[in-house]
Amino acid sequence: MVARMQPSPENKATATTHFGFQEVAESEKAQRVRGVFESVATRYDLMNDLMSGGIHRLWKSAMIDWLDPRPAMALLDLAGGTGDIAQRVLARVGPDRAGPITVCDLTPAMLESGRARAFDRGLVGSACPNGLHWLCGDAQDLPLPDRAFDACTMAFGLRNVTRIGEALSEARRVLKPGGRFLCLEFSHVVLPALAQIYDLYSFKVLPALGARVAGDGAAYRYLAESIRRFPAQDELAALMRAAGFDQVRYRNLTGGIAAIHSAWRL
Repeated sequence: MVARMQPSPENKATATTHFGFQEVAESEKAQRVRGVFESVATRYDLMNDLMSGGIHRLWKSAMIDWLDPRPAMALLDLAGGTGDIAQRVLARVGPDRAGPITVCDLTPAMLESGRARAFDRGLVGSACPNGLHWLCGDAQDLPLPDRAFDACTMAFGLRNVTRIGEALSEARRVLKPGGRFLCLEFSHVVLPALAQIYDLYSFKVLPALGARVAGDGAAYRYLAESIRRFPAQDELAALMRAAGFDQVRYRNLTGGIAAIHSAWRL
């Protein structure tokens, strides 16, 4: 059994972390992240399409392919926001055959957007008997029981948590033995020529696009900065092993702009 490491109150009061390229008190980061996503919630999905040229859809499909969801599977989607991954799983398995799916996110505005979209698509009532369950919660301290889920996914959310190790430990805790964790996240580009173009796009184009479409250029400047501060592929794999996961593997997507990490609780 892997111990859940909890910092002492004294350390929590004085510890700092990064919010993009800024250094902030750990106690402030969650509130700042919530503020970012409250600001962009209603335009979040549109911005994903615009800023990636729709490629994020292929990345998410690749994650669902690797997950290979089965009927009746109990799924937790962490940082599930607008329910995009959950609804893709429903489409793959069939809403009438899918197991219970819990969408957990730190930001109420994102969950409200997801609930509204699910309602608009008819994913309620008898059409989806096991339902989509919406839960506001912190990935580092999940209000969920041990060994409750067959699988856990997290797409573009892990870089926003204050302590990555704690979030990984919590993901493992709520998985059943034999359960699987899949993380899709922006990562570190492995092609030097692409890296230069990507840097220019991230720090010049993204904030301007965010300001024009979502009305918040700072939120997308934070996005670019948070990607650069996120652990590289092998570092993240090591963090997963340290959290107690086994059979950790990853796949680079689009030259390492994004990567999918797979790990198991055995």
